Amino acid sequence: MIQKINTFFDVQQLLKKFGFIIYFKDKADMYEMMEQEIKSLYDYRLISKDEYLKCRLIISQRRSK
Repeated sequence: MIQKINTFFDVQQLLKKFGFIIYFKDKADMYEMMEQEIKSLYDYRLISKDEYLKCRLIISQRRSK
């Protein structure tokens, strides 16, 4: 199930495929929850290592803005 992940929207769509729609008023909490869910998907081998690392990178970049 490898897909191109280039933007924050792509990360959201990946999570949505697995039934996760994450939205919090506090952006820091939202990014933290997204990272936790991405890690869970990777731990259960539902996404590849490349997808996992790319998602973490994109979330980290968004968090630093």
